[in-house]
Amino acid sequence: MTGTFDFNNDSHRRYNPLTDSWVLVSPHRTQRPWQGQQEKTSAGGLPAYDATCYLCPGNTRATGPINPKYESTFVFVNDYAAVKVDQPPYEQADGEDGLRARLLQVQGTRGTCFVICFSPKHNVTLPLMSVPEIENVLDTWTVLYNKMKTETAFRYLQIFENKGAVMGCSNPHPHCQAWCTESLPSEPAKEFTSLRFYKAKHGTCLLCDYVMLEQQDPVRIVVQNESFIALVPFWAVWPFETLVLAKSHTASLVDFSPKQKSDLADVIQKLTIRYDNLFETSFPYSMGLHQAPINPVEDESQLSHFHMHFYPPLLRGATVRKFLVGFEMLGEPQRDLTAEQAAQRIRAVEEVHYLLK
Repeated sequence: MTGTFDFNNDSHRRYNPLTDSWVLVSPHRTQRPWQGQQEKTSAGGLPAYDATCYLCPGNTRATGPINPKYESTFVFVNDYAAVKVDQPPYEQADGEDGLRARLLQVQGTRGTCFVICFSPKHNVTLPLMSVPEIENVLDTWTVLYNKMKTETAFRYLQIFENKGAVMGCSNPHPHCQAWCTESLPSEPAKEFTSLRFYKAKHGTCLLCDYVMLEQQDPVRIVVQNESFIALVPFWAVWPFETLVLAKSHTASLVDFSPKQKSDLADVIQKLTIRYDNLFETSFPYSMGLHQAPINPVEDESQLSHFHMHFYPPLLRGATVRKFLVGFEMLGEPQRDLTAEQAAQRIRAVEEVHYLLK
């Protein structure tokens, strides 16, 4: 067939150098009619205080503790932690070798989990918070990172937020979680493998180079300031996935200058406002920080380049969700909207939250 290849109409694969994986892009499928599942939109009009909420100030949690009447952020050990601090070590049974040891591998893992409330107000989310209020959240993350680094021998602190019931969040009070484990989780481990390979081959940081490349042609950039850039990555899987990157090679929260902290809060606010404005709904997502391990080994401190992943599930509107099924589960991830088209749509919406217009 003759003609010129069209990235906006012709199917192609894009490589993700961070995880050494590929995504199939099928932009011609955006025109197909949708008769699939539609999600219910989240109910609005939440009160500033909810007497039945386990996370509101002064309330009793499910297991009995009473929250202080906090006025900013509030951190506590998760009442239903996914990992335990105190448990016996796993010991391989005698004679557990051969195929069993090769194919049925087990590692015991210890750790601790935290819940971090962003605000005492039950009815706000990050896009409805001020930049100073978001800075308070960053300060709280930094204090926790330092505490785990100096007081434990655990390896990694994974800070993440599941926003919205569609992402499995059971409580709308603004909060995130932090899981601290003695093992390095699989996703950061994949990234370190790729960062190490790239550095050995090219002598530079993969993410430093990527920031430089994206700034040369800003078609995928959503918002940026002096210290941070938010963009739809070239290899994005989720329709409106974004990546927030430090413009300088900064390893972790504890390495931020006051200017960087303020700039990160600014980018988070502007990005999440655009998310909400895109479909005029409280936009659901899973968000997580990737940074230097709290107890790094080998070259991990030098390789680390702070970044945040935002994975939102919405596809065509507030009620249509993207699912990974079929070919995506058995072959490789696939998307219809190109990264460039997604970035243009997020970038085009206003910076003023639709609820505050």
